[in-house]
Amino acid sequence: MTAPMIEVMRKRHVKHVMPIETAVHRKPWSASVFNTEIDLAKKGERYYIVLSVMGEIAGYAGLMFAADEAHVTNIAVDPNHRRHGYARLLMCALAYEAIRIGCDALTLEVRVSNTAAQNLYREFGFAPAGVRQRYYENTEDAIVMWAHDIRTPEYLERLERIVTRVESGGESCPV
Repeated sequence: MTAPMIEVMRKRHVKHVMPIETAVHRKPWSASVFNTEIDLAKKGERYYIVLSVMGEIAGYAGLMFAADEAHVTNIAVDPNHRRHGYARLLMCALAYEAIRIGCDALTLEVRVSNTAAQNLYREFGFAPAGVRQRYYENTEDAIVMWAHDIRTPEYLERLERIVTRVESGGESCPV
């Protein structure tokens, strides 16, 4: 497997991100939304990244910062590039950035029906903290999940184990 490369998302990436966004989200963001988020990233209010494999964008993810928290706004992997650990690498990159700027916690919303994503987030120490009723466009509820104390040595060790597992090609060892 060719090693993936993660870099900061730029406006030139948006045209490559859009097909993935459309393929994986029931109500995709527009290119305009991505461009606005990138502008906010330039001000330090957001952080967006793309993951490429052999020059092709295979996934992307983003954070919004508020006080000492970072909110995962979006994460997606092209369906043709799944099962390689790319979502884990994107989540690790987001967590490392949140830690770098001094955040103490990560949060996100996930569809009640998306158990695969919920399981992924649990690997990163996320736990359910509440429900946002009728959050999604089809009136589906969202589970609000939080990962606290992300600047601790234990959390950094968790991230290191996840990266090591992905790099070694391991599929299902506990974190």
